[in-house]
Amino acid sequence: MQSTISSTGGVSDKPKTSIKAKVQKFGSFLSGMVMPNIGAFIAWGLITAVFIAGGWFPNPGIAKLVSPMVTYLLPLMIGYTGGEIIAGHRGGVVGGIATMGVIVGTSIPMFIGAMIMGPLGGWIIKKWDDAVQPHIRQGFEMLVNNFAAGIIGMILAILGFFVMGPIVAAASSVMGSAVNYIISIHLLPLANVFIEPAKVLFLNNAINQGILTPLGLQAAASTGKSILFLLEPNPGPGLGLLLAFTFFGKGTAKASAPSAAIIQFFGGIHEIYFPYVLMKPALFLAVMAGGVTGTTIFSVMNVGLKATPSPGSIFTLFAMSPKSISNFIGLILGVAGATAVSFLVAAFILRRDKSTSNVDVEEETSKEEPIKTATSTDTNVLGNARENVEDYQNIKKIIFACDAGMGSSAMGASLLRDKVKKANIDMSVTNTAINNLRDEPGLLVVTQEELADRAAQKAPNAMRITVDNFLSSPEYDSIVLRLKARDQINSDTDTDTAKVAEKKEAVSEPKVDLNGIREIDFIRDDDKVGTATMAASLMKDRVRESGMTINVRSLGIDEVSDLDDRLVIVTPEAAKNLKTRYTQIKTFLTNDLLSDKNYESFFK
Repeated sequence: MQSTISSTGGVSDKPKTSIKAKVQKFGSFLSGMVMPNIGAFIAWGLITAVFIAGGWFPNPGIAKLVSPMVTYLLPLMIGYTGGEIIAGHRGGVVGGIATMGVIVGTSIPMFIGAMIMGPLGGWIIKKWDDAVQPHIRQGFEMLVNNFAAGIIGMILAILGFFVMGPIVAAASSVMGSAVNYIISIHLLPLANVFIEPAKVLFLNNAINQGILTPLGLQAAASTGKSILFLLEPNPGPGLGLLLAFTFFGKGTAKASAPSAAIIQFFGGIHEIYFPYVLMKPALFLAVMAGGVTGTTIFSVMNVGLKATPSPGSIFTLFAMSPKSISNFIGLILGVAGATAVSFLVAAFILRRDKSTSNVDVEEETSKEEPIKTATSTDTNVLGNARENVEDYQNIKKIIFACDAGMGSSAMGASLLRDKVKKANIDMSVTNTAINNLRDEPGLLVVTQEELADRAAQKAPNAMRITVDNFLSSPEYDSIVLRLKARDQINSDTDTDTAKVAEKKEAVSEPKVDLNGIREIDFIRDDDKVGTATMAASLMKDRVRESGMTINVRSLGIDEVSDLDDRLVIVTPEAAKNLKTRYTQIKTFLTNDLLSDKNYESFFK
């Protein structure tokens, strides 16, 4: 199955590649190193705000955590995550070692250096493993792998200390000086002219976590706060836009705007207002004007935060604020000013608009396809849905994908999961970051229009449905109807024949197809470490004799890569934990890791 279905009825059979998709992919990679560790950044910000001298509850002992965390802990976590993204746990280890070099080689917090050295370490160890592991002699796997990681990590750490550290420190100094200069001549608000449109194109996490957060942390480490933490997370522009839709919008856009405003302002999920801007591009002016206004007020009143607020909720903004009445007042005025200006500009644009097609896309879509807004209990609609159910026969799970995988996609998945549950359909509905999306059989991907290109690249063989708004889309009803029709069709088949086939399968010899398998992993139980290692060595011999080029390893259960080209051989006891952690790997259960009689059938 290889198709893309949009909420407006368009179908594309070929994944598209665009410059925008490439930029989004790179931005997601940068933010992907920070987002998983955002809790650590918030912890550091809270410790700084509460326990340093001048904080809410000063404590010299606890305040000693501040410097080591920002100097060592946070960059090391970024470096490890960057390496892990490239090459799993081994990549993370080498990336962390490499990052230590740039940390020790400089005197400033090395976040940008970690974003370079972490992925570099992961990439180099991955290339080494791909080239060397298939040729390691039996019994030397652990020795070679451990020393390779150690030696490569050492070399990269030395490189970071002598070369990369000074280079990044100089570049950071130049960027910091440029930012300070822009602030000194009061031009920082103009940054929002570029930030707000980039946010709506789903580059918000890349801008905030990949660029502004590292620069802001360096400034906050020396001055105690930074205005850079407020350029992107300010909820004012989005709130003003959604309030304008609440009073002057049309159709479903008007109806959904109040709840969207609550989620955006208090929940900090900014992605929820992006589709409203895309409905009418003139509304870019509203959020740009709001962003410029907010940053101007922050700049004039010397407002800043201790650390990055994530998500961009009004609550997290206050939590990250220093203990200063003037800072709190400036924060409130900046958010309120951004809200007011964004509201006024958006209201003016909406009131002058006489058309309906651009303002209420979902309403027009529902007119063209009445089936999408019908209830799942309507038998006539179910009958019509049967005609379009073929593509849904193999769907096994539904994944909502957004840029970060935490906000808007989680809401969309929750809405569809509730509809699926009420329709008594047994279907997994989850959400993920689009960067973590995997191409696998039986997958239905739901994403927003702006991320359609990247979804096609990550899962070209999956069914892909694009929507305008995760919070309210008629596509959800359409999905439920087709799944319901599929289940009714399947329930009419001969159950006796299915039972006979199931029994035959149960007594037949297990069949494993190695076509497409790039690696066979033996899982080490706590009491079977030596057994799994020996079993991997024996399997290597079988693979070599068969003339195949499949990598064979002995791994701990946490070291497995969740990819569909992995065959994992595991005992029934360990398989219980395996199923809860991994969804894409192929598994083979055995009570005898060393000499299961079915191993020979792998190579027939």
